[in-house]
Formats: sequence, C-alpha cells, structure tokens
Amino acid sequence: MLVAKGRFGQFVVPMGVVLVIVMMVVPLPSFLIDMLLALNITVALLTVLVSMFVSRPLDFSVFPSVLLVATLFRLALNISATRLVLLDGYAGKVIEAFGHFVVGGSLVVGLVIFMILVVIQFLVITKGAERVAEVGARFTLDAMPGKQMAIDADLNAGLIDEATAKQRRSDVAAEADFYGSMDGASKFVKGDAIAAIVITLINLIGGMVIGIVQRGMDPMDAVETYSLLSIGDGLVSQVPALLLSVATGLMVTRSVSDGDMGSQVLYQFSQQKRAMQIGGGAALALCLIPSLPKLPFILVGAGVLLIAQRLPNPEDIADRALEGEIVEDVPSPDSPEALIGEMRVDPLELALAPDLVDLVDTNSGDLLERVRALRRKVALELGILMPPVRTRDDLALDLSAYSIRISGVEVGAGQAPPGTVLAIGDGLDFLPGRAGVEPVFGLPGKWVPAELRHQAELTGATVVDRASVIITHLAEVVRTNAARLLGREDVRSLVEMVRRGNPVVVEELTPALLSLGQVQKVLQGLLDENVPIRDLVRIFEALSLTAKTTTDPDMLLESARGALGPAIAARFVSDGTLYAITLEPRLEQSLLEALRPTDSGLQLLVDPQRAESLISDLGRLLEQAEQQGATPVVVVSPQLRMPLRRLISVAVPRLPILSYAEIAKCTFRIETVGVVSGAYPIAA
Repeated sequence: MLVAKGRFGQFVVPMGVVLVIVMMVVPLPSFLIDMLLALNITVALLTVLVSMFVSRPLDFSVFPSVLLVATLFRLALNISATRLVLLDGYAGKVIEAFGHFVVGGSLVVGLVIFMILVVIQFLVITKGAERVAEVGARFTLDAMPGKQMAIDADLNAGLIDEATAKQRRSDVAAEADFYGSMDGASKFVKGDAIAAIVITLINLIGGMVIGIVQRGMDPMDAVETYSLLSIGDGLVSQVPALLLSVATGLMVTRSVSDGDMGSQVLYQFSQQKRAMQIGGGAALALCLIPSLPKLPFILVGAGVLLIAQRLPNPEDIADRALEGEIVEDVPSPDSPEALIGEMRVDPLELALAPDLVDLVDTNSGDLLERVRALRRKVALELGILMPPVRTRDDLALDLSAYSIRISGVEVGAGQAPPGTVLAIGDGLDFLPGRAGVEPVFGLPGKWVPAELRHQAELTGATVVDRASVIITHLAEVVRTNAARLLGREDVRSLVEMVRRGNPVVVEELTPALLSLGQVQKVLQGLLDENVPIRDLVRIFEALSLTAKTTTDPDMLLESARGALGPAIAARFVSDGTLYAITLEPRLEQSLLEALRPTDSGLQLLVDPQRAESLISDLGRLLEQAEQQGATPVVVVSPQLRMPLRRLISVAVPRLPILSYAEIAKCTFRIETVGVVSGAYPIAA
C-alpha cells in the first residue's frame, strides 16, 4: 500500500503541473472551469489549515513548492476564464455567482471589494511576509555555523549519539533550505497580486471592446456584462490568493513549538489572567463614550471578564510549576535514583569552603565561566575532553580553603581568602595580609586586601585574583592527571571523531587489531608523559602497523611516540637546539641486559647501589644544565626508554626521556650536555 501511494504521488503531481501548463493553451468548457475553481479554493483553504496545525515550519517543508504550483494553477485558471469571458461572454456558474451574488450585481461595489482584497494581500500580508522571510533566511544562514558547532560539541561531550547528531545536522540544513526557499516563494505571492490587477483590467477593457466592436452591443450592456464577469473572475481568484498569502505569513512567522498554532494561542492567552481582566475592563469603559452603542461593548467586555475569572492566578501557575519541578527533579531520598546519585563519584570536583561560594555567583564572580574556558583550552592543548567540573560547597573545609578532587580523592588544595588578591614577590612586608603560597609553582606570596592591589603592583609584585589562582591550580591538576581523566567513554568519543574524517584508519585499528581498552591504555601512557594526543590519525596509523605483530603495551606506546617524535622533541627545543644527556654505550648495553618482563611491563633489575648512582648522576647533570639556562632531555634506545623512565620518574620527575627513534627525523641541532658512564658523569 505504501509503495502504491508513493507511485501515485510520483505520477499525479508531475501530471498535474503538466496539465496546468496545458490549461494556458487549450480552451476548457465552463463546467470544467467550475470544478477547477472549486478545487482551487479548497486547496488554498487546506493549505491555510495545514500551516496552522503543524508544530514547526519544517513539518510543512514542501510549502514553497506548493505555493508555486498553486500560484501557477490559479494563473492558468485566470487565462482559461478570460478566454471564455472574451469569447462567449460566459465563464461558468462560479464566476457568475461571484459577479452577481457576492457583490450584488454592482460594478462599483465589485471594483471596491476587489481593490480592497488586492490592497490587503499586496500591501499588508504579502509585504510583511516577504520581509519576515528575508530576515528569517538571513538569520538562519548566519546561525548555521554556530548550530553545527553546538551539535559537534554535544557529540564530543557524549550528550548525544551519532544518529541524533546526524538528524540534528539534517534539520539545520533543512531549516536553512526552507527559509531560503520561503524568501523566494514570497515573491510568487507578490507577483500574483500584481498579475491579478493586470488581468482584471485586461478583462474589463478587452471585454468592452469585444462587446461593442465585434458584437455590436450597447455600450451600457457591454459594460454591465463584461465588467461583472471580469470582477467575478478577479474575486474568485483573489479569495484563494488571499488564503495562500495568509498561509505564507503564518509559515514565516511561526516559531518552533510543541503544538499547533491554535493550541499555543489558547494556552499562552490563558496564562495571562491580568491582561484579560484589563482588556475586559477597557471594553466596558468604552461604554462611557456617549456616541458609542452600549450593548456590543457590554457583551464583549463581560465575556472577556468571565473568561478571565475562570483562568488560574499567575501565582498558582508558578507554584504548581515549582511543585512539579520539585517532584520531578528531587526524588525521594530512599528511591533508587537518589541513592545512585549519591553513590556516583564525580571524575573532577572542585570543593569550596562556605565563604568562597561568592566565586561561583554569576553576579559577583566568573569562576564557572573560566572553568568552561579551561575545558576548551585543555581540549586544544592536550586533545582530551576534560570532564565537567562539579563545583560545590563543603562544610568540612576550613574557611577560605578549596579542594580539587579526582574520583573523590583530593589531589590539590589551597587558600583563597575572600576580599583579597595574591601578591607574589619581595618587599611586601609593609602591606597588611597573611602569608600565602602560589599553589602551582610553590612561590611565596601574601594575600593582601583587594583595595591595596595597586600598591602591591608598585613594589614589582605579580598580583593574581582568587579565581585566577584556583583556575591555574585546576589547570595544572588536569594536565598532571590527564591520564586518569581519560575514560573509556572519552576514548570512544575520540575514536568516533576520527572515524568521521578518516574512517579507514579507525576500521583498520579497532576492533580488528586492538580493543578500545588497549587504545585507551596507549593514550593514557602518552598523556602520563605530557604528550598531547591531538594528532590521533597519526597515532592510530602507527598503532595499526605495530598491532599486526605485537600487542605489548610498551611496544604500542613506543610506536605511537615514534610517530609523534618530531612534535615531542620540539617541545624541549630552545633556540633551535635540543640539549641531550646520553648514556655511555657500555652502561646502556648493561642496562639493556638487565631488562626483565613483569606484569607491569619491562623493568630494570639492577642492584640498589647502581640504581641510586644512576639517579644521582642524572639529577646532577640536570641541575648543571638548568644553571646554564638549558632544559635537557635524556636520550636512550627505544627498548630502554620506558623501563628507565619507570626507574627514575619518582626521583627525577621533571627529566624527560626520549628515544633515538623520536629524534631521528628532527631537523634541529642536538647538543650533548652530559654523558652518564655508570658511577660518575663525564662532562661533554
């Protein structure tokens, strides 16, 4: 049945358009004209009703095409009726009825009504609809990039799935196409109004000329006969034209809502009891004007006041809405939903002492806005989707204190006394305040009153407000613990993001070669060493090649680092030079022989004395290089890089370790600042 209906529509609509064109050329009998005029009026009426009952304009997206076909159909009827009027002096019962019954057989009345309809359609409805369609098309096109970005952001955040995002993108594109089409379709209605005037004048002048010259009719008889037929033809065309103009105005002025227009109008009027009372009272007050009839205004005013009396009070509506929100949003404390909510551990949480709550007040603080900006910064810097930060007050904290927690465990804490700013520098003893410490770099400072900010800056101190201190601390915590914050669902979102642009890369990697968990472990390994994972395409390509031979986590991680080698090494280059610390070949060979596989990967099994000597030598060379203004890295073989990092990461966490494979394709200069030979370092 559905197929049959589809085929029916495929043939009927094109055939109808072809027949409309034929109507302009082939003469039609008067009875067929009557049928088509009735069809024209009915179609226009149905179009108006559909435009009122749809919930949103896109539900009637075919309206611009319907408007074009209906306008063409009406013009074809005008041509066919004009042919009959001029040839036979008769164009069917419908036109005759409009010429005699509707306007009372009066030429002057008919012309006046016709001109009023044309003015209403052309200057009021059509002109306004054209302007609204033009502005709507412009605003819709301007808003498209923002809507697309919002959809991508929701998709990346995991708020919607791929199917929903695809549907929303399709709706955005369809909305732009619809309003663009409506901008052009409104010109059809405007042109139709002009054509109606021209056709009616042609009928009047042509009919009188034919009647007087060709048929020898008396001038008054010719005027009466042809003028009434011409006015009847114009009126029977203007009625559906006016209906379509109204439908056009309704479509371009509709806003997106959940119901049809009638329901929305009644609902929104019913929410305004005071306005209804004032309106009814104003209608009754008009009775005080002596020359106005009293009964109509009394009936109308009393009716409006009666309706207003039956409407609920605004306070009751607000109370019921609030109660509904409370019932809906706050379940019973013993309900499963409430218990699950209390059991949930937030990935990232910022707890504030009660006296710091003003920081999250939108009127007095911008902490929440800075948190949103931090999410974007972290995404562009590290390539991960930072989880939402749950900000709440904690009565267990000391006054002026804050706590940053990951999965419920505190990883950072600090002070941010109200009404103060943190001044970092020397020479602050003369300023009142209490000592403080910058939480990221551990720099000593003083929390001074905010009104003394200028005096603190005059001493050369760096002055930071409370929100900046907390956001800087939060950003450092996120960077340091990025690997812990990268969850399985986040990895899935990243994989789907790569799939949209490079589907072959993802299809080759997962799930064919590696599971999502194995990919997550590699990405966490990169983040654990402060390596951004923005270049996922290159990472996945390297993993695909390595996973064909081994799924060892260390080997997968090294292959990913090798693919990102130039980008990793470039982070430690200063003035075009990479300062490197290397191991003496015999030492490196002995360490390679000391590698042993364990459940947590390859480990260096060396005696404690030798390990302590190695760590001490690396620390000494690091300090010497930093005193000379250099930021060195340790460069070793790829097999040794990860085990050596596991050995020294706790004692010397700020010393990066790179492999020869990572710097092999680099174009910058490499300068050796030290060589570790075992027990003692050898100066370069």
